[in-house]
Amino acid sequence: MIELRKITILDDNVKECIELELLPEQTKFVSHNATSLGQAYTANSERGLGSRAASYAIYADNKMVGFIMYGFFKPEYDDDYKEGKDYYYFWRFMIDKNHQGKGYGRQAMTQVINEIKQKPFGDAEHCYISYEPDNPAKEMYKSFGFIETGQVSYGENIAKLKL
Repeated sequence: MIELRKITILDDNVKECIELELLPEQTKFVSHNATSLGQAYTANSERGLGSRAASYAIYADNKMVGFIMYGFFKPEYDDDYKEGKDYYYFWRFMIDKNHQGKGYGRQAMTQVINEIKQKPFGDAEHCYISYEPDNPAKEMYKSFGFIETGQVSYGENIAKLKL
C-alpha cells in the first residue's frame, strides 16, 4: 500500500524528490521533478492567477518511490482544451526506476483521481492528461477512463476523464 504526502519546493524532503530517477528511455515522457515543484509553487502563488496545484511524494513502506501532481485551471488564464470551463489537469507522474512494476503507480493514480473527483479546488466537468504518443503509460490512463480527444498539444495526445 502506498501513501501520498504533500510536498512543496520548501519541504525538507524536496532533495529526495528531485533525486528520484526514471529509466533513460523514459526521460522524454515527463519533466524533471525540480521543474514540476517549481511550477506547482508558481501556480499556488499570487501569480498563479486562480490556478492551483497539488503535488505529492509517493511513499511505499515509508520510502519515497515517486511523484505525482495535478492542477486546477481557469479558462480565462489557461484554456488549452477550448472548452471555456474550469478543468483539472493530471500534470506530472513518475515512479522511480528502482520501484516500477510494483503497482505503486496504479495505486497513486487511483488515490489522486478519487481526490480530483471531490473537486478540492473548484467545480469542473473534466480532468485532462497529455502524453507522448509512444508513452506506454497511456494504456494505464485509458484503464482509468481517460479517452483521447483527438487533440494534440506540444506533440502530446490529449485525453480527458469525465468527473
